[in-house]
Formats: sequence, C-alpha cells, structure tokens
Amino acid sequence: MSNAIKETHFKFPGQVGFYKGKVRDVYIFEKELVVVASDRISAFDVVLPRPIPFKGQVLNQIAAGFLKATAAIVPNWVTSTPDPNVTIGKRCEPFKVEMVIRGYLAGHAAREYKAGKRMLCGVPMPEGLRENDPFPEPIITPTTKASEGHDEDISREDILAKGIVSEADYLILEKYTRALFKKGQEMAKEKGLILVDTKYEFGKFGDEILLIDEIHTPDSSRYFYADAYEENQEKGIAQKQLSKEFVRQWLIANGFQGKEGQTVPEMTDEIVESISDRYIELFENITGEKFVRAETTHIESRIEKAILTHLGL
Repeated sequence: MSNAIKETHFKFPGQVGFYKGKVRDVYIFEKELVVVASDRISAFDVVLPRPIPFKGQVLNQIAAGFLKATAAIVPNWVTSTPDPNVTIGKRCEPFKVEMVIRGYLAGHAAREYKAGKRMLCGVPMPEGLRENDPFPEPIITPTTKASEGHDEDISREDILAKGIVSEADYLILEKYTRALFKKGQEMAKEKGLILVDTKYEFGKFGDEILLIDEIHTPDSSRYFYADAYEENQEKGIAQKQLSKEFVRQWLIANGFQGKEGQTVPEMTDEIVESISDRYIELFENITGEKFVRAETTHIESRIEKAILTHLGL
C-alpha cells in the first residue's frame, strides 16, 4: 500500500503561524497561506484513524481545476499549486459564513422537509416536492462558520442584522455564489453529472472579495449521475451519488455515527485501499481525466522541497 500523509510538521523561514484543520495543514505567512492537503479523512465531524492514500491529491487537484476554470467569473485566492498536494495563495480574512447553495431537495434540506419544515435559512421551500426533486431555482442557505463545534443554519436577515457581513459585501457573496454554481452545474453536465448542492467560502484580501478554500470537490459537494436520475425519481429509488457518502454509509453499517460512546470501526488495509480507489474514481468521473498518482516514496520530502522552491529557498 502506498504511503499517505497523516500530518506534516514543517518549519519554514518567514512562517508566522500554523493551523491544523480536519484535512488540511495550513502554514501561515504574512501575506500568503501554504495549504497542504493531507490524506486525513473525516466523517461525522471525526477524523478517522487512518489516512487514505492519494485522497489529498485528489481533492487538491479537483479544486485547482475548478478554481482555474472559474477564475474569469469570480476571482480566487490561488497563486500557485507547486505540488499535487499543495496550494499556495493570498492570505485573506475569511467571512464567518459559508455560502451553501442547493439546486435539489437533498441531504440536510430533505431531512428538514421530511420533518415538516418549509422554511430553510429564511428561504421558503415549495409544497409537493419529493426527495431529490429540483427546486424551481437554486436556493442559498448559509451556515455560520464555527471555530468550534458544528456550523449552524442562519438566514440572510440574521447575517445582516448581526453585522456578520455588511449588506454590500453580502450582495456580492450571493452574486458570486450563484455564478459559481451555474458554472459548476454546466461543467458537471458535460461529464454526465448533476451538481446537486455545494458550499463556497469567501474572504477579503485588502478590499477585494476572493473565493477561498476548495470548490466542487466530492468532500464539499453532492453530485448525482445524470443518466439514471429521471428513472430513479419516477420509481422513488435513491439517487446514485458521487460524494464521500459511501464512507459515511460504511461507518453507519459498522455502528458509528460520531455519537458519544461509539468507537470508529477497524479500518483494515482492504478498507483503506477501497476508499482510496473510490476517491480516484471520483476524480476521474468529475474531471474526465485519468488520475496520475504522485510519487509517494518520499512524500513529505517531495512536498517540503516544492514549498521551499516556491518560497525561493
């Protein structure tokens, strides 16, 4: 089995901080962020014990492709991708909201709808929808970006009333969110997919609003396969998803949903390899390109060298 990146512990000249997220290791410089996409995998807000070979490369390269493809529509933070697992860009001040946009009644929206709710984040949902039906038009359902614990639903009105984002900035966030989703859906359609819902994060670099983080990856988005969509809806069959839902389903089947007292099931070599294979399959379906596995014999040295070269050291 190939080596995988569980965590990195680099020390770079000029580095002023470090942040370890669920999946990414972020090296902070005065005006730049160096983001290493590790092979850690999380589900139910828990980081699983074993890293998944090539997962970080898959997500980093999918995001890099979509950021490049949408740069003419919405400016983004990226300045360089010097390694398959590394993205470097402008150090922005993030907005404390995530812009979730939904084209279909799926996931969280479907669960709320099933519970009888017809309002999500202040946005009405029409009567008579079945799970996975399209909304008349995509709806924006923001969440707070929590530094600890779970993100929570919030309405546009509350965001403005609490001063989390100014009205002038929020109008731009909404405009950018709709433009990105439209482009993402068009690109998905070309690959025989439906972009169902996703989330975007934005930040400010000086006075400019930039798209930050990853976009349109299977960790941040939900896709359906287009060829069977209509038939499945007519028959009331669950849609085949292209997302990391398969990981959550494996955990649920083995008695784990992130609840207190539950133990993560054993991740055998076979399970780890099967998850890695699925992520590579996701890459090839979303991008339409063959996945080229990066060299993993000296994976941390490879990454460190690429970053030092970018820094001119």
